[in-house]
Amino acid sequence: MAVINPHINFNGNAEEAFNFYKSVFGGAFAKVIRFKDLSSAEFPVAEHEADKIMHIALPIGPNMLMANDVPEILGRTNENENRSKISISAASKEEADRLFNGLSAGGQVEMPIADSPWGSYFGMFRSWRGNW
Repeated sequence: MAVINPHINFNGNAEEAFNFYKSVFGGAFAKVIRFKDLSSAEFPVAEHEADKIMHIALPIGPNMLMANDVPEILGRTNENENRSKISISAASKEEADRLFNGLSAGGQVEMPIADSPWGSYFGMFRSWRGNW
């Protein structure tokens, strides 16, 4: 069976976001690579970007949520993107409620989690951080 592993770009706050995700989902990071870890003569890294995340991965069930900080030289990622979504499937309504409430805490609930007309237990929110 195929597995989909979402990847998110951040503007310097990937570590903060992933610490938050880890606090809700649990587990441990599978990998954390900072830009300074790859610094070399061929790939110089500016001092102010050395501790930013080049790659971070958090296993969630059989999936891997991954991210990086976008180096300033490449510009900023669109923090108002409204077409990209992450869908989470839970094993029970109780687990869905726990994840929904944890991830949406302080955010903007766009659709409260509830039984939907199309037969699923569904809800939508925008993270309180706005750019995650």
